[in-house]
Formats: sequence, C-alpha cells, structure tokens
Amino acid sequence: MLDTNVLMHDPTSLFRFEEHDVFLPMITLEELDGHKKGMSEVARNARQVSRDLDALAAHGPLDPGVGIPLSKTGHREANGSLFFQTTMLDVRLPAGLPQGKADNQILGVVQALREQQPGREVVLVSKDINMRVKARALGLPAEDYFNDKTLEDGDLLYTGVLALPPDFWERHGKTMESWQQVGHTCYRISGPVVPHLLINQFVYHDGNGGPALHARVTEITGKTAVLRTLRDHTNARHAVWGVTARNREQNFALNLLMDPECDFVTLAGTAGTGKTLMTLAAALSQVLDERRYNEIIVTRVTVPVGEDIGFLPGTEEEKMSPWMGALDDNLEVLARSDSGAGEWGRAATNDLVRSKIRIKSMNFMRGRTFLNKFLIVDEAQNLTPKQMKTLVTRAGPGTKIVCLGNLAQIDTPYLTEGSSGLTYVVDRFKGWPHAGHVTLARGERSRLADHASDVL
Repeated sequence: MLDTNVLMHDPTSLFRFEEHDVFLPMITLEELDGHKKGMSEVARNARQVSRDLDALAAHGPLDPGVGIPLSKTGHREANGSLFFQTTMLDVRLPAGLPQGKADNQILGVVQALREQQPGREVVLVSKDINMRVKARALGLPAEDYFNDKTLEDGDLLYTGVLALPPDFWERHGKTMESWQQVGHTCYRISGPVVPHLLINQFVYHDGNGGPALHARVTEITGKTAVLRTLRDHTNARHAVWGVTARNREQNFALNLLMDPECDFVTLAGTAGTGKTLMTLAAALSQVLDERRYNEIIVTRVTVPVGEDIGFLPGTEEEKMSPWMGALDDNLEVLARSDSGAGEWGRAATNDLVRSKIRIKSMNFMRGRTFLNKFLIVDEAQNLTPKQMKTLVTRAGPGTKIVCLGNLAQIDTPYLTEGSSGLTYVVDRFKGWPHAGHVTLARGERSRLADHASDVL
C-alpha cells in the first residue's frame, strides 16, 4: 500500500515494485487531488501520477478482484497489478488516533486490508517517518521507499581514488610495459587489480619496493589497463593561477580541472578541502590565460541554513550575491596571491576577473544552452537528481561543468546522502572517458576548522 507522499516524491513509483501488487486507498487519490495545483515540484509530480492513473484505468472496465496489470504499461520492471480501494473497509483505529486525519485513515485501511487478506503480507510504504513509527506502534509492517536512493550507504560512494596493493612493484615491475607520451610516462598493467579500475580513476602507490606512483587510468582493454602519470601541481612551477596542491587528492583534482578532455568533473569533500578555491583558480586560468572558455558561470541552489531573511531586492545577479559569499572569499584569496602587481595592479586584475564571472540563478536554467562556458555548480549536494539532469543537459559544445559539494551538509529536508543529485551523477558518470570524480579527504583551511570538523 502506497502512502501519498511516495507518489508525490517519485511519480513512477507505481511501476517500481516488480512482482508485488500495489494498493491505493481512496484517501490517497483525494490527497493527490488536493496537491495538484501550483508550479512546485510536488504539484507537477501529483499531476503526473494522476495522468498515469488515468491512462491505466482507461484500458477497460475495472474488475476490483483482478486489478489492473502493471506489466502491460511498457515498464519492464512492473509485473504486479494495481488495486484501488473500491469498497468501504471496516476501519477500526485506537481511540488515541484522530479519525479525521488522512494518515490515520490510511493506517486504518492497512489494518482492515490485513484482516480481509489474511493469507497475504500487507506492507505500508511511506516517506513519512512519523507515519512509519505510528504503523509499527500499531503492529503494522511499514517500510521506507528506497528506489530513489542511488546508494544505501554514503560510505559506498565512488571516491575516484584507489590505492595500489603494497606488492604492486614486485608483481608488475619487471613485466610492465612503459613508454613516454607528451611529457607523461604510461604503464600497461594486468592482473587482479584491473577489474577494480575505471576510466579516469586515480591510482597511487607510496613507493615500497619501487618509485612512488601517482597516475590516472586512461584505457581499459580486456584484462589490461593503461596508467598515465600526472602533472605535479604540488610544484610551484605548475601552479594554477597561483594555487598549488597541498595534498595528493588536491593534485588529482587539479589534473581533472585542467584537462580539456574532461567535460564533467565532480568534487566532494568536507568543509575546507579546497573545492571552490581550486575550481575557481582552474577556471580563471583557462578563461583568462588559455582562452579555452569564454566566461565562468557560477550557480547554486538557494537553500538557507537557518531562517529565511525574506525578499532580496535587485537584479538576478544582485539577488544571488548574498548566496555567493564563498565565491567572494576565494576571489579575495586569488587576488592576494598576485603579490608583485601592487595595489593598482590587483584592483585592475579584480575588475578583469569580475567581468568574466556571471552569477546565475538555478530557477532560470531550463531551456538555456551554454557555449564554451566554464560552469561551476556550488553546493550541489542540495540538488535533486531531476534538477541535476536539467542542469547538466544545458551544456553545449566546448562547455565544462564542475559540481562541488559536501554530502554531510545537505540542507534540503527531503534529500539524504543516498538520494542527493550529487551522489546520483557521481555514480552514473563513473567510468565515462570524459568525466572524473575525486573525494577530497584532508582539510586545508586552518587547524581550527580541521579540529572543529572532527570534534563538533
């Protein structure tokens, strides 16, 4: 039995239960009708569910005893049938539960259906935690809806980085084929580590029994893989707009950000790991120095951490500027790194940098196409998978999209680490030759910030 919030959360949930039959109480249809007006995501989903139900019911006269076969709808995973509540069930609830509330009526239908169908297991599926708690308190089986989750556990998320086994050089050192390619060394490896590799994944070895190795997987063919060494951005000679990598993962991230063949980059990590600073430095270097992109576009979801401060006056960019404090802080750091320019030189550089950065609202992205732009999506953990799809499909020829986020800081009330749009794209894009991901592990902001991240 589906609660209304499951249908409004995922309009295709009717077809996600494979061999199970789906039962909809009449109160669920009433609630869908009450939420269908408006332009919100919930209203759109309610209208989509209503259209699907109408299409299902249009197949012919409804037989309450047989239901509507879901397998004939074109959804391959749907094999059960859909049943509506067509008769008044004998609903008896404890005196402590108000009869007029819709949630309690659904609980009553679950209880009555169990009594009516003693040979079958009846399970309530709901996104409402309190609803599930009440159901279990009444002795009724209740479960969350898991189909929207990309991963069950955030710890299972692809990190983009793999440590090579300690005996790597002992096993492969003598037999490994190597060659030079445009200033990089390439190695062709085989063995048990290859099935665990993905294209654009970073691998490293600390150097026991051989040289230290930091490389990227560039090719996987059958049982062999090609590793290519990286540009060392920890060295000041390879600094990006005055920024050098302070740790191994930052070096991996800068290699992705500066690679013209990598169209889609995702960086995850806790506060202070350098996500925004490195991305902005790479963007400025490629827009102003290399002229690879025309301009930088920065956007983010406008979800407040605390109470909303209300209406913001001004144009689109002026309304977005309070949300872009992180951008201003990092631009200040990048401007200070140019110590030889003097006060006037830094002011001129600041104006030039500002002229190349456009701040856009997420609300007006639909229908746009970005040509030769460097698009930075900050706080991407607050995006839903559908919003993320809308955003990534805006990319035109020559555009690079970088998504930054910290899955531990989700501010949207209906998203979790498993269902966030950032988790979704990291999982779906892994292994694609033109995309890369790195999870940044070490904070580099300050010793105070690092200690606060650990103990608070």
